[in-house]
Amino acid sequence: MERRKMLADLLRASARSAAIRGGVQLHGALLKLGFGSDTMLSNNLVDMYAKCGKLDMACEVFDRMPGRNVVSWTALMVGFLQQGDARECLRLFGAMWRLSEAAPNEFTLSATLKACGVVGDTGAGVCVHGGCVRMGFEGHGVIANTLVLLYSKGGRVGDARRVFDGAAFRNLVAWNAMISGYAHAGHGRDALLVFREMQKRRDEEDGQPDEFTFASLLKACSTLGAAREGAQVHAAMAIRGVSTASNAILAGALLDVYVKCRCLPAAMQMFDRLGKKNAIQWMTVIIGHAQEGQVKEALELFGRFWSSGVRADGHIISSVVSVFADFALVEQGRQVHCYTVKDPTGQDVSVANSLVDMYLKCGLSDEAERRFRETVARNVVSWTTMINGLGKHGHGREAIDMFEEMRAEGVEPDEVAYLALLSACSHSGLVEECRQYFSIIRQDRRLRLRAEHYACMVDLLGRAGELGEAKDLIATMPMAPTIGVWQTLLGACRVHKNVAVGREVGDTLLAMDGDNPANYVMLSNIFAEAREWRECQRVRETMRRRGLKKQGGCSWVEVGKEAHFFYGGGDDMHPHITDLRLMLCDVERKMMEQLGYIPGAVTGDGTQLHDVDEESRAESLRAHSERLAVGLWLLHHHEHDHGEVEGKEEVIRVYKNLRVCSDCHEFFKGLSSVVGRTLVVRDANRFHRFQDGACSCKDYW
Repeated sequence: MERRKMLADLLRASARSAAIRGGVQLHGALLKLGFGSDTMLSNNLVDMYAKCGKLDMACEVFDRMPGRNVVSWTALMVGFLQQGDARECLRLFGAMWRLSEAAPNEFTLSATLKACGVVGDTGAGVCVHGGCVRMGFEGHGVIANTLVLLYSKGGRVGDARRVFDGAAFRNLVAWNAMISGYAHAGHGRDALLVFREMQKRRDEEDGQPDEFTFASLLKACSTLGAAREGAQVHAAMAIRGVSTASNAILAGALLDVYVKCRCLPAAMQMFDRLGKKNAIQWMTVIIGHAQEGQVKEALELFGRFWSSGVRADGHIISSVVSVFADFALVEQGRQVHCYTVKDPTGQDVSVANSLVDMYLKCGLSDEAERRFRETVARNVVSWTTMINGLGKHGHGREAIDMFEEMRAEGVEPDEVAYLALLSACSHSGLVEECRQYFSIIRQDRRLRLRAEHYACMVDLLGRAGELGEAKDLIATMPMAPTIGVWQTLLGACRVHKNVAVGREVGDTLLAMDGDNPANYVMLSNIFAEAREWRECQRVRETMRRRGLKKQGGCSWVEVGKEAHFFYGGGDDMHPHITDLRLMLCDVERKMMEQLGYIPGAVTGDGTQLHDVDEESRAESLRAHSERLAVGLWLLHHHEHDHGEVEGKEEVIRVYKNLRVCSDCHEFFKGLSSVVGRTLVVRDANRFHRFQDGACSCKDYW
């Protein structure tokens, strides 16, 4: 008996230290001593071989055992689970249930539940949970903790919380699972409350937070945009000696909190302290600066990232290209495109789709289609990107052709593809085609109509002046009309100067979305253009009382491979501001002489300036950001008094974050005629191509 006990102790020691060589020698010794059929020692052998990663040897010992008990089955199951083969663990549990008389214990069931979580089969876990209840194991600590983990990972946080609250003892894994479950389900506040409870019970239960706890808490703070709580978590990490320097996940989570909470100085302070930075950390700060409108800083960071030698995968490349697409930075986008040609990431369809989107958003539809045609494995997202981009450019017919080509190639359009198509038809005023495709969506049970599809139809009817029919369509929607649907109808009221319907729609919209300044601006513009000054002033006063301010306009233009930004309200920061304003005055003079242009009586936000002189009105319009951007381009390309232009085939490309104002729209039409050059402006709604005194939007945008 002493030899048997000694062999068992030595085998356990070999398992703990993964000493396979010593374990094999012990296996030989016990066979020579006649213990080959001993169940306990065979179980120890299975456990030792499994923990040393020799699952083939573990299976061989298991298969030769004359009699197996619950420990035998559990040891082999745990071995496969620990070596990453959760499906084999589940297969063994099924075999045990069918073939063995041994009943599973709490450790067998815990291993099975963990395996269900690993393979993502929460449904199977529910069945095992039922077995735990029938066998009386539900209240056992190891089972309860594993169930919390299973349900949290499976997104069933309600079930996880019920088990969690009923557990007699909760270990650190259970606390972490509950916090993580809430954080990843978007319930950040609940995650923080669980952590607070964890801190209160840390002496009674295993409640000392570790790196996994802090990572989930930071995720919760990021979701909430909770800067103060995020800083408190950061401080708690520092107190416990948890460093982000050696933990890339924690460093990334903390950066994400500061960026999402718009605390860029704190984010950069922490970022600069990181020794080795990975691609995700670089992308977090680059995108953070871009989202705050700090594009120059974002480009500088991108330059540092590009020269750092850090390898970027397809997801990172797509994220970078998306930033360049949003700000129409075509030169930087082309640099990344060149990189993908030489790198395996270029084969990633998501990267190809991002490049197509970037070229479209930069106004280069021909280059976008060329990249689209080069993509080997096009998916529905690839086609949808092209259809949507063509629509934004006003190429409705081409968008329809692209949609039908997609169907001919056997790619099934989804709701988003149909939405892109309806939008394209709407932008091009293709009334009958839009009605036809909208009818198809209604009849196809595989497709689910969304409010956005109705918004496209409302936009189309509004464009055609059918405001009554648009209202009737909204009334028949199977879902509640969204803010976007009402905003679309209000925009149509502005274009067609329908004050009565506009007043009704505006009141509805302000009741639904009273904190959005854009709604007040649009409604006040309708009243201003109708010269109903009292109503206009009432809306503006309500907006002022609520502390709302109109979003500032920002336009940019790429000159000499550098992006130049201008801001509304009289931007005087550019070093050439005086010269470019003189350039704009010169163009205005030519337009007045040749076209009879008079600076409009309507400002960029639609409010009629009835109490200012003509020169002040012209000066105010001249300060609009989109005009300043065009003025810089003209200045750089040496426009002269007599209209002589170098390289007239080059297109002026300007980008604006808001809708281009009515007078600037009229100004750009005249400029394209007087200067004899094509001008493409991308605003918040679409692309405008100004050529020979006309715009591709046909004055509806």
